[in-house]
Amino acid sequence: MSRIEWTERTWNPVTGCTKISPGCKYCYAETMSRRLQAMGTPGYEDGFKLSTHRHRLEEPRKRKKPTIYFVNSMSDLFHQQVPHDFIEDVFKVISDCPQHNFQILTKRPERMARFFKHRNVPDNCWLGTSVENQKHGLPRIDILRSVSAKIRFLSIEPLLEDLGSLNLRGIHWVIVGGESGPKSRPMKEEWVERIRRQCHSQKVSFFFKQWGGWGADGIKRAKSKNGRTLHGKTWDEMPDIPRK
Repeated sequence: MSRIEWTERTWNPVTGCTKISPGCKYCYAETMSRRLQAMGTPGYEDGFKLSTHRHRLEEPRKRKKPTIYFVNSMSDLFHQQVPHDFIEDVFKVISDCPQHNFQILTKRPERMARFFKHRNVPDNCWLGTSVENQKHGLPRIDILRSVSAKIRFLSIEPLLEDLGSLNLRGIHWVIVGGESGPKSRPMKEEWVERIRRQCHSQKVSFFFKQWGGWGADGIKRAKSKNGRTLHGKTWDEMPDIPRK
């Protein structure tokens, strides 16, 4: 099982990454990788250095129960160092497992769009991109929109500033969350609420993941103390996907 609120299990045929934009500054996966390396956990011998793990490709095939998988929670499948053939192997597994749904999130939608220029996205694959601010995040939305996926989603986490007006045409799901960890940057309630209202008006499912290290009141405290509610309500909306 996964501790990530918006998925059921994680599948990491790739681990490790490199920073590309401000949302990466305090990357949770980097911190966790170093901790797993110190513990001697298999697969993390090189810490956060990008690594492919061919032996993990079979994991979804072995699971018969329909499951929502977050692919590469500890990496980015479309990182420039991931071999093209390995990406193809990942999507072969996805196509071979129609009982599951697979969520793929990237900060590199340009490579994702190139990969799918002459191939179809499997129906059970959700494609998403990260949006942390206006400068780096908003242009990724247009690139994501150019890919013909059944489900396109945005992970607006960590939300670092007011994103302004959003064009959510062709987007089916928006996840919003604040940053956690000792160096977390604050997120303001009005930023979140503006996104929620735009999701509602444009008929897009809205999922509020967490406040993170800063509460709605602007006070820094443990993430568990800040909770997940917005205006006293938990927003756990999901895209309308039939389960097999």
